[in-house]
Amino acid sequence: MMATLTFYLAGVIAVIATLLAITRSNPVHAVIYLVNSFFALALLFYLLGAPLLAAWELIIYAGAIMVLFLFIIMMLKLSPSSAEKGLMATSGQWVPVVLLAVALAGCTMLLTGLDSLTARGIPRWHATPRDFGYSLFKEYALAVEIASFQLLFAAVGAFYVGRPDEPKDSRGGA
Repeated sequence: MMATLTFYLAGVIAVIATLLAITRSNPVHAVIYLVNSFFALALLFYLLGAPLLAAWELIIYAGAIMVLFLFIIMMLKLSPSSAEKGLMATSGQWVPVVLLAVALAGCTMLLTGLDSLTARGIPRWHATPRDFGYSLFKEYALAVEIASFQLLFAAVGAFYVGRPDEPKDSRGGA
């Protein structure tokens, strides 16, 4: 019963954090909400009996991909608008983040307090990392390559957009 409640609570947190990430005008705040959403998704994967996938969700998405997003935001020199720079605006913007983080911490504490032998209703199947890697790079190799090319194109595009303007020649030419 408690695992089911934790599952639905983590699902609601993931949806709310994702909606907040989509609607934020400040890109850094959007990344923070997205990290919160990834933590909730990792909790969902763990509850579904996929601890390896939950760990990869945290390491790859909440870690590496979000660092890449922050790097691109810094490279593009995106800054918040002047209306968002006041003290009252910044303190009010952190309320949803704190609420979502407290709810996620509560879900995690519920999970650590659950006895795995008495928790019913959670399917128990586990794939070894070897089986997962085999299916990922044998059966889904094309999807993995497409995703890697998308990340490469995004990085090249961000580099192109974020590069400094070339100085013009005094004679009018480039």
